[in-house]
Amino acid sequence: MSRSLEQRRLPWPAAGQTSTALPHEMRTVAFDRFGGPDVLQLHLVDTPVPGPGEVAVRVAAVSVGRLLDLSARAGTHPYARITLPHVPGAEHAGTVAAVGAGVESVRPGDHVAVFPVLTCGVCPACDSGSTEGCPTARIMGVHTWGAYAEYTVVPAANVFVVPAGVGPEDAAALALSGAVAQNQFDEAGLEPGQWVLVHGASSALGSLTAALAIHRGARVIAASRSAEKRRRLLELGPEAVLDPTASDFTEQVRELTCGTGVSLVVDNLGDPAIWRTTMEVLAWRGQVVTSGAFLGGRVELDLARLYTRSQRVIGVRSGNLRSAGRLWEAVAEGFRPVIDRSYPVAEAAEAHRHLEDSANTGRVVLTTGDDDWATAPNA
Repeated sequence: MSRSLEQRRLPWPAAGQTSTALPHEMRTVAFDRFGGPDVLQLHLVDTPVPGPGEVAVRVAAVSVGRLLDLSARAGTHPYARITLPHVPGAEHAGTVAAVGAGVESVRPGDHVAVFPVLTCGVCPACDSGSTEGCPTARIMGVHTWGAYAEYTVVPAANVFVVPAGVGPEDAAALALSGAVAQNQFDEAGLEPGQWVLVHGASSALGSLTAALAIHRGARVIAASRSAEKRRRLLELGPEAVLDPTASDFTEQVRELTCGTGVSLVVDNLGDPAIWRTTMEVLAWRGQVVTSGAFLGGRVELDLARLYTRSQRVIGVRSGNLRSAGRLWEAVAEGFRPVIDRSYPVAEAAEAHRHLEDSANTGRVVLTTGDDDWATAPNA
């Protein structure tokens, strides 16, 4: 049974002190064939042990991602070949259970969120801090086994201590998406007071992006094609919530912005029709940032308009450790994600169905406490 926002009171798990405290086996929810949500089943596997510079995390919560989890499970992921059997799950949070040799940044018992993008650390992109440009970047739960599991092992550099008062569900919802949103704003040079249009604002990433822009002092227009989701988006406190497919969308944006248009558009949809109206409302010297193309990906670009108005289109592949650090600073200031609902890991298939139905406004999260495994398939 899913849990509403009011019911979320998930405790952080306790942890041992050394790798010898880790169990020999652990529970995971995995799939050994591609297909619908029902392919997700309980699997027992060897518990990973941290090596030098690594941390073992007792997972408390893990986000469910449309691209990272659902497409991997269905065998349709556009950027990776999944080796079976496979454990999904990228963004996660938990308690440090053990640390490998040389790790001093965290210690057992710390509550942490895991930035799940693994990079080489030595290429020019990594050396500059723009790790999203690493040519060998891998994402946990896609290129490696992930966090639908009791434990993960990750590089110490990829864990961030969670500020006091933040629970594991919120931390898991922020672990990657928050860094992506922050990196989008960093690349575009977001400043307080700017008009920002966020398309797909009811999605997990979109809602977080809109909320973070508001936290950063921007004047946000949240866009969604769903009337019900537009009503829910009002709770974020944007300047306006609009339907991007409405015939008068352009006029509404121009009226809101006193005719100047928006300085920044975040468009992770890639829908050709929405793209056309986006460019119509983009201000002179405005910027469009994209980290996804869920509704298409091929759009028309009027280069004459782009250069005569000094506009820019920026592709942001993912977040990086630098943007993740800035994100957690915002969390310490009080920023929180939008969570639609959480499910025990035993109901991972139901969580996948909920996301496949596009029934969510905000992030869907799985919890992995001992009781959450009780009715897992094949348990």
